[in-house]
Amino acid sequence: MKIIQAQPFDFEFEPSTTALLMIDMQRDFDEPKGFGEMLGNDVSLVRRCIAPCVRVLAAARQAGLFVIHPREGHRPDLSDCLPAKLTRGGKTFIGEAGPMGRILVRGEYGHDIIPELYPIDGEPIIDKPGKGAFFDTDLGLILRTRGIQSLIVCGVTTEVCVQTTAREANDRGFEVLVPEDCCASYFPEFHRVTLEMIKAQGAIVGWISDAAHVVDALSS
Repeated sequence: MKIIQAQPFDFEFEPSTTALLMIDMQRDFDEPKGFGEMLGNDVSLVRRCIAPCVRVLAAARQAGLFVIHPREGHRPDLSDCLPAKLTRGGKTFIGEAGPMGRILVRGEYGHDIIPELYPIDGEPIIDKPGKGAFFDTDLGLILRTRGIQSLIVCGVTTEVCVQTTAREANDRGFEVLVPEDCCASYFPEFHRVTLEMIKAQGAIVGWISDAAHVVDALSS
């Protein structure tokens, strides 16, 4: 059993039953000219989590953790994109042509994972149509098959896909830890408040730590 220094108290985990989720680290969200920037956001605010994620990913691989890469996007015909998601604020972005191909469409350049965090052999990519990595995917089945009990959840954005996945995981009985510098938001205040909610009331959703403490625990 290993221990990560965390809030509201230390997080205990067994590496053989722990998985790392690297959520939505895609060009459309993390690079200029992608979906995030087309919505009017400053992508430099989310890119700050890339370097800590790289360190945690390297340590997880070295320690033999199971690594999974959930990735948000849709079929080319958008048949899996519900109307409630397709249009927001009177505008349609998903499926439209952008500088990196059709926005959030599977197989397009912008939809793919950034090179710094690209999966290696044996690391599944979970293509998800929604915000949560469990919604309409086989993530739960894959985790149960591997006997996973604990999750380290990283990625973007903190208040949307990271938080949604953490809550889904908690409801399914997984212990969840979120390294605060391994997730990010286009809105720093949303990032801060989301982390406070996750760790509130005795880790009601999960634990909060940081990349340094995760790497230390995995390397010990």
